[in-house]
Amino acid sequence: MELWHIYIIIALIFIIIEIFTSGFAVICFAFGAMGSAIASACDANVKMQLLWFSICTLVAFVAIRPLLLKFFYHRSTAVKTNAEALIGRHAIVSETIDSRSGTGRVAIDGDDWKATAEDNTTIVKGSRVTITKIDSIILTVKQI
Repeated sequence: MELWHIYIIIALIFIIIEIFTSGFAVICFAFGAMGSAIASACDANVKMQLLWFSICTLVAFVAIRPLLLKFFYHRSTAVKTNAEALIGRHAIVSETIDSRSGTGRVAIDGDDWKATAEDNTTIVKGSRVTITKIDSIILTVKQI
């Protein structure tokens, strides 16, 4: 078995490891191993093979990894979590919302939030509202 065969096997092992991990870091080493395999197949000495491994790995980290991350993870930022996930949902007024006196609360998912009306109107207790905005811990709502 020649040395370039070993580099190919190492590259395949890196690819298999990458399947079970995330972040596209291990695959960069697979690119380096492929570079070393090509250098070895061209009868380069061990120092040149290590140089090609380093160069190919560095290029993969700088150029290929960001492209892979952008391509595979571009949809993950669209998922709203925590308080942002409340925007657009419906809630029940648990304490009359009066913007002039600064009082009012709404209940959603078993939690009670301080609330203010979007158009500075009074919304009576028991009304259904839609959450339009969140400012720190205060929800802005409008009546349905």
